[in-house]
Amino acid sequence: MTNTQQRPMILIVDDVPTNVKILAEALTALYRIKVASNGADALKIVYREQPDLILLDVMMPEMDGFEVCRRLKADLRSQKIPVIFATAMNSESDEEQGLNLGAVDYITKPFVIPIAKARIRNHIRLKQQADLLESLSLLDALTGIPNRRRFDEALVLEWKRATRDATPLSLIMIDIDHFKQYNDHYGHGAGDLCLQRVAAELVKSAVRPGDLVARYGGEEFVVILPETGSEAARQIAERLRERIEKLKLPHAYSETEPVITISAGVATQTESGENLLPKMLHDTADKALYRAKAKGRNCVCPA
Repeated sequence: MTNTQQRPMILIVDDVPTNVKILAEALTALYRIKVASNGADALKIVYREQPDLILLDVMMPEMDGFEVCRRLKADLRSQKIPVIFATAMNSESDEEQGLNLGAVDYITKPFVIPIAKARIRNHIRLKQQADLLESLSLLDALTGIPNRRRFDEALVLEWKRATRDATPLSLIMIDIDHFKQYNDHYGHGAGDLCLQRVAAELVKSAVRPGDLVARYGGEEFVVILPETGSEAARQIAERLRERIEKLKLPHAYSETEPVITISAGVATQTESGENLLPKMLHDTADKALYRAKAKGRNCVCPA
């Protein structure tokens, strides 16, 4: 990743070109700059680019800045992006209204550039710290892969996208076979190492950027496969099963194989068939996993 790509992105929203020019020239050395001259274009850029901070004028035609802020804070895609009002409206009531709508700061025109830059820098730092804490809260501490909370959020988002775009969405539920016996005989330290090895192999084997592998809990893992039909999902699950078996992690106390193996259940929401709710899709995959265990484990069962 280049240094330019690493720099935070700021969206400047103002219908007066002079104001945009002043702010852009002051900020371009440290930040990537995007510009919108009206509220509608600003919202499109926000949802597409996900800027790190928005500098928002209040007085704009058709949709004023207060309404833009109101919409930003009402949408999950944008509600965590800090908004700073940069405006000539300098009454206390205007500032109070802007802050009550969810803005983090209020800068009045004409701009005092050193002060504006300092305020922007501080809010960018706060945003970066919040993003870091958020990312850490979504990772499983033992395996370093996404956790149950991240899975729950991703499943809802991918389900909404699949429903909107009429594309298939598949889910794989995975369980390490006879893991209790592994822990009982090898110890919990070895069990933790086993979970880490399995998690790493699952992540490595799910090669598409849009796929999500998460630790669901205990010895259970889950894989979200956007835009993946039932047969393709079954093949991916079978590949994962084979890859884990080929690790040849010794498991002398398994009733299935002398090495660590997994069982998997697969469920698919189709673009033209049944539109399962996220929980229903998960429950269907879980029932398929149960059938895989009942069949003797170390196998894949589709729904």
